[in-house]
Amino acid sequence: MSSVPSTAERSISGWSGHVIVCGLHDVALRVVEQMYLAGIPVVVIDDQPEPRLVAVVEAWGIPYIARSALADDPFDAAGIDGAAAVICAESTDLRTLETALQVRSLRPDVRVVVHLDNPAVGGAIEGITGAGSVLDVAGLFAPSVVDACLGRRSHDLELGGQLFVAAEMTAERDGTLRELYGDLAPIGVVTPGPDEAMVACPGRDHRVAKGDVVTVLGTPDAFHAAGHRAHEPDDNPGLRGRSWWHRAMLSLRDAADYVDGPVRATLLGGLVIVILSTIVLRLGYRIDGTTHMTWIQAFYFTIETSATVGFGDFSFAHESPAMQIFAIGLIVAGTTFVSLLFAFVTNALVSRRIEASLGRARVRGTENHVIMVGLGSVGMRVLEGLHRDGREVVVIERDEDNRYSSQARLLGVRVIIGDATLARTLEAANINTASAVAVVTSDDMTNIETGLAIRDGLGERWRDVPVILRVFDRSLGHRLEETFDFRHVWSTAAIAAPWFVGAAIGMGVLATFYVGRTPFLVARLTVREGGGLVGLEMKALTANVRVLALSRGGGDNRLEYPPRRDTRFAAGDRAYMAGPYEELMQVLRADQAAAGAA
Repeated sequence: MSSVPSTAERSISGWSGHVIVCGLHDVALRVVEQMYLAGIPVVVIDDQPEPRLVAVVEAWGIPYIARSALADDPFDAAGIDGAAAVICAESTDLRTLETALQVRSLRPDVRVVVHLDNPAVGGAIEGITGAGSVLDVAGLFAPSVVDACLGRRSHDLELGGQLFVAAEMTAERDGTLRELYGDLAPIGVVTPGPDEAMVACPGRDHRVAKGDVVTVLGTPDAFHAAGHRAHEPDDNPGLRGRSWWHRAMLSLRDAADYVDGPVRATLLGGLVIVILSTIVLRLGYRIDGTTHMTWIQAFYFTIETSATVGFGDFSFAHESPAMQIFAIGLIVAGTTFVSLLFAFVTNALVSRRIEASLGRARVRGTENHVIMVGLGSVGMRVLEGLHRDGREVVVIERDEDNRYSSQARLLGVRVIIGDATLARTLEAANINTASAVAVVTSDDMTNIETGLAIRDGLGERWRDVPVILRVFDRSLGHRLEETFDFRHVWSTAAIAAPWFVGAAIGMGVLATFYVGRTPFLVARLTVREGGGLVGLEMKALTANVRVLALSRGGGDNRLEYPPRRDTRFAAGDRAYMAGPYEELMQVLRADQAAAGAA
């Protein structure tokens, strides 16, 4: 292979302060896209990318360098000597690990951001690449899914050592945000409906109508002062919150699953035997040849004879031949009944256990549980989060050799092996009583098919049960929401990519969550000396960004909350901001560009 530099490689010579992205799959593509939109110079390196993705980045004017074992080291061509950061997000953990170690050996001082799904390996690599340099996409995405499944409408945040809460509230009357929520900082206002509208970071004089969903942020004391609760009470208790009576009823319903057709027929036959025998003994058997048995005695003698225990208190030895013949029939029928009952119950128990171990048993005795479809790295993180909260979860997984299945069963979670797009599989997971459904497989088409099947399976409960759909393509997700009335179509890349970009360029991302259908960020930005924010009043910022709190540089680190609109930024200030990702990137870019020019 020729070592003559390509046009892209020659154009990179002399670059400084750019970011190198290793990989062009999933999150890496979104990272490249967001850096491009923010005007941050970036170079892409990959060994086996999809041709259509290469065409996309080249259309953006981003240099792409193919990586090959037969070619020279691509990092020299990518200008690693002048790079500000390197993001390692290859298609496999092994390849990512190899790249991260290579970058660290080539340039120990460069900022390295690594994407690894394995927490154990990530912890070891973080000791080499630095604290906070290893990010797990599943760990970043799962909390949002868990909150949606639980119906949680608030998020705890720590800004400068102070606890803040971002809470979603429904306006109880018409009025301005100041009238309804006082000094709480409004993050977004969503007007529900087919044409859902969202206003990002409105002013406190913005008017809302009754029923609008408002996301506000503040300290717990600020919520109390405004007459609101920072955390809504949990109205969907988990397994730990159930009473002993409720647990007993669910256990009985679960046990009823073992009473199949043969067991029911045997029990019915035994009941007929007991009733007939009790009547005959009550009317025909005479104690000491004189008095009739009582009903209790007749029932007791029937059970005693059928079980062939014979305590000696009653006997057919002195009865008439007809009663003795009846006794023979009762003994034969009773022992047959007992033998058949034991056989059929044992068969039902063994069959259900085998089906459960193979993931093919119908789930019984569950209600208000969460159904999760897909047991990959994201699914396992979601499962762990729900389990910690005491929620009952039923997992549907298509691959019976899934490596997480045994781990899920160790948590006491029932795993159904089957196709979630089929109605019978959803019925086996007891979808009629589920409180939420999370579809988190790694295949978009599978998730869409499953989501549509769940939509049909829920029927009239569709509007009441949250269904979270994981879809990589955000534009496709918006079309699904508009066309099929899905409310939670989320992209792992859309939530995780800002964390990678922030770690690479020095913006501390503190939280990501959705306001309506728009992903929002809460981030910490340090104002640079000579940057574009120095001396700027907060009211001069873009309208879609809100400064939540400010910690003055060089002072006592006291947090100013809420900051006044005429407050001016100074070099070294740490500003805590919230807003859509693109808006925050514009603020950061303006500050960095001015600092770089200075």
